[in-house]
Amino acid sequence: MKDIKMVVFDMAGTTVDEDNIVYKTVHKVLVDEGCPVSLQEVLKHAAGKEKFQAIRDVVASVSGLPDPEGIACRAFAQFKITLEQQYDHVQIKGFDGVEQLFAKLRAGGVKVVLNTGYSKMIAHKLLTKLGWETGTHIDALVTADDVARSRPYPDMIFKAMALFDINNPALVLKAGDSDVDIMEGKNAGCGMTVGVLSGAQGRLQLEAAAPDYIFDKLTGIESLLHVHGLPGI
Repeated sequence: MKDIKMVVFDMAGTTVDEDNIVYKTVHKVLVDEGCPVSLQEVLKHAAGKEKFQAIRDVVASVSGLPDPEGIACRAFAQFKITLEQQYDHVQIKGFDGVEQLFAKLRAGGVKVVLNTGYSKMIAHKLLTKLGWETGTHIDALVTADDVARSRPYPDMIFKAMALFDINNPALVLKAGDSDVDIMEGKNAGCGMTVGVLSGAQGRLQLEAAAPDYIFDKLTGIESLLHVHGLPGI
C-alpha cells in the first residue's frame, strides 16, 4: 500500500455535524411544491450530489408528476433561500475529533481537502461558522461550483489533486457518508475509499457502493492510516 498524500473529505454528515439540515430542507421544498416524497427517499436519491441535480433526481423518482423539471427548478430556487436562512440560525459544529484528525494529517505532510456538493457560497458560510480556515485547519476546499461535473464524477478530486501536483490518484483517500462519495472516489481511482455512518446513509446503502472500509465515525481513519504507516498518526 503506497503512502496516502491527500485525504479528500465530504463536508455535511462526514466532517460537519448539521443534523441533516440540507436534506430536511430539500424534503420541505419538494413537499411544498407538491412532490410527495419522504425524507428517507430524499436521503436515498439526493445524498452527496450537487444540490440541483439531487433535487432533479428525487423528482425523477416520483412517477406521474406534472412538469417535473418545473417542480425541480422552483424547488431548487426556494432551497437556496431556505438553506441559507437555516444555516444563519442553527448550530453547526465539526464532529468530535475531526479538527484533531485534520491537524494530525497535516502534521504528517498529508493534504486535507474538503469537497462538497454545496455551492461555493454555502460551503464558505459553513467554514466561517465553524471557524475553519484554509492554511490553518484545511489545505483546500473544492465545491460543485468549481467543476463542470459533480459527484459521482471524479472532477472535484482531480481538481484537488491538481492544486497540489499530485498525479497518482492511488495516493488519495476519499471519505464520505454517502454511496455517491464512494462512487466518486472509485471513479477517480483513489487508493482508498472510506464510508462513515455519521450522516445521510446507513450501512447497507454504503456497503452496496463497496468502500474499502466503513467506520461509525470519521476518526476511525486514524487507526486505518496508522496501520499503513502514515507519519504523524
